[in-house]
Amino acid sequence: MVQNISGEVKFAPLFIHSFPLLAPHHLLESEKFNIRFSDPSEITEIADKLRYHRYRKALLQREVADYIGIDRSTYIHYEEYGRDYYPLDNMEKLAALFGVPVTELLDDFNMFLYNDQGKQIRKKRLELNMTQREYADMLGVHVGNLKKWEQNKVRIFKSTWERFFK
Repeated sequence: MVQNISGEVKFAPLFIHSFPLLAPHHLLESEKFNIRFSDPSEITEIADKLRYHRYRKALLQREVADYIGIDRSTYIHYEEYGRDYYPLDNMEKLAALFGVPVTELLDDFNMFLYNDQGKQIRKKRLELNMTQREYADMLGVHVGNLKKWEQNKVRIFKSTWERFFK
């Protein structure tokens, strides 16, 4: 910078600094969220748990998505309400990134899947001393579906899990 005062020229060095700034709406969003959930144990929705831990680590959705190897738009859906299923391999990567056990990120349904849905369904059927056909008839589902659930070949729908196993 140059300054001319009474015919005398003075030079002042100009320093240009570059640093990333969070847009104000991000800051307000995270502040509101932290006020709503001051303690992570109060959080029941996976979307909120992910958001809480991401804010705590001061990460952007894009950075989290890049870390676990998914598209940003896919991760955005992870933080939206109404999603039933979260792939366990991605949840394990997220848990590692956030430095928490994977079980801390999961809800009851995803814990059911994480703890081997087939084993749990089979155990419940055997406690009732029923064959697969009898148990399927009692649940009102096709015996083929029950077999696939017990073999972990097909993931049970959340609505079905809520009706019969919650």
